Amino acid sequence: MVVFWTIGGVNVEFSRFSPDEADALVDFLTGEEWPFHAGVQEEEAIRRRVADGVYDDDDNRTFWLVADGERAGLVRLQDLTDGTPMFDLRIRAKWRGRGLGAAALKWLTAYLFEQFPEFTRIEGNTRQDNRAMRAVFRRCGYVKESHYRDAWPSPDGPVYDSVGYAILRRDWVSGTTTLPDWDDEPANVG
Repeated sequence: MVVFWTIGGVNVEFSRFSPDEADALVDFLTGEEWPFHAGVQEEEAIRRRVADGVYDDDDNRTFWLVADGERAGLVRLQDLTDGTPMFDLRIRAKWRGRGLGAAALKWLTAYLFEQFPEFTRIEGNTRQDNRAMRAVFRRCGYVKESHYRDAWPSPDGPVYDSVGYAILRRDWVSGTTTLPDWDDEPANVG
């Protein structure tokens, strides 16, 4: 691995997941509470998904986020054959609030735009109440593009709104942000 980032004296590296690391993935996903992620993480289901290539195939690539030698997070890039990739980002509780989310989002954005020159945009979604991730999106140049009401069921019962963000290649290259035209509907008539 090569050190990608240093944040507050912490070396941050990204290492591609290998299917022979299924045990480590099971430990990572089942050993933490993931309050803003849908779905229950069960060992058998995770192992089946690893065997099916869900974490590493033509359409998906997964990377460990390693902070000072510890697996502090996971970045799963999805829909790589679709033209508009999405991602899942998880940071262990003890590493949250230390800048790793922003480091991971900046890294995955650069990685996707550099490795896939045909991509013109990258999308990500989070629950409306995940204020930390929403701030990370904005800080990293992503723009809110969607708000889906009652679209994110949680395991403990409530249904939350889902909020979508994206970054355009042209904005990433120029370091600017362009906002959607939210007022494009015609005025009510009759």
